[in-house]
Amino acid sequence: MSEGLRVGVLGATGAVGTTILSVLAERDFPAAEVVPLASERSAGKRVPYGDAELEVRALSDEAIAGLDLVLSSAGGAVSAEWAPRIVAAGAVVVDNTSYWRMHDDVPLVVAEVNPDAIESHRGIVANPNCTTMVMMVALAPIHRAVGIERIVVSTYQAVSGTGQKAIEELLAQTRAILEGRAPEANVYPHQIAFNIMPQVESFKDGDDYTTEERKVMAETRKILGESEESLRISATCTRVPVIAGHSESINIQTREPLSPEECREILADAPGVVVMDSPGEGIYPLAADVAGRDEVVVGRVRHDPSHERCLNLWVVGDNLRKGAATNAVQLAELLLERDLVRVPSPALGA
Repeated sequence: MSEGLRVGVLGATGAVGTTILSVLAERDFPAAEVVPLASERSAGKRVPYGDAELEVRALSDEAIAGLDLVLSSAGGAVSAEWAPRIVAAGAVVVDNTSYWRMHDDVPLVVAEVNPDAIESHRGIVANPNCTTMVMMVALAPIHRAVGIERIVVSTYQAVSGTGQKAIEELLAQTRAILEGRAPEANVYPHQIAFNIMPQVESFKDGDDYTTEERKVMAETRKILGESEESLRISATCTRVPVIAGHSESINIQTREPLSPEECREILADAPGVVVMDSPGEGIYPLAADVAGRDEVVVGRVRHDPSHERCLNLWVVGDNLRKGAATNAVQLAELLLERDLVRVPSPALGA
């Protein structure tokens, strides 16, 4: 089937969409045709795909006809409307928005963590939040080995997680400040250049936690198959003036004792993880070092002196690649390997 596979990339002009196109080409995904899709205003633009360029098509019923697989990153509202229409047209959707992740009948999959969950798809497979993704690649091997009963995570998230306009705002504000001008904030509620903002996404209905923090907590439990009672989680998500690379300070309480040395051994053998941990020599993960990489990098593994079964870890990953685009392509590869690039009957919403 792969010889004739037609693959759509929805949201092809955005930060994640362009990265998906790049990763598809890098990994030599076996597609007969790759079709970039975006809004009407982006139609006709040309986007890079390997050594070539592809012309963007406006999202429409005509444009999705005949596609077999669509990697979607066009925002929750677009996905809510169009993912079912794409499935009805005969394509499987790997969706990178938050809309479908917590639906009971949609698998939420990290390729290295719970690949078998993809078997249950009914037309849509959800890609986790980039922050959750980075954390899961590092913590799932530990959870499998000794169990984790509590997670406290503080994140330091790059502006590319918001999109291209946020990158441009950070650069514009940085230039303004260095030139002695007042920075303008439009994408974020406050200045992000030379600053840290303890808000990622929004506060809703009087909740003290942001929607991003709620995503991290709920998605982690779904991926690991745990309940609120069996896995307690607290998250604080912040935005920092970094273009690419989410960093996370994670404290875990394990069910069975685990030394830092044993933890490093587990992580060193885990797929998609690189251990970089010699802090006395200045060797530990940096956001600047992981930009452009697909691995999640872990360092500063150390015992928490306040609890005998707690460890601290510093975890860093490229939010655009493993945090979004690379995992989406890995899920497409899984679908292909397992002969699941087909809409089951009944499909989602049928």
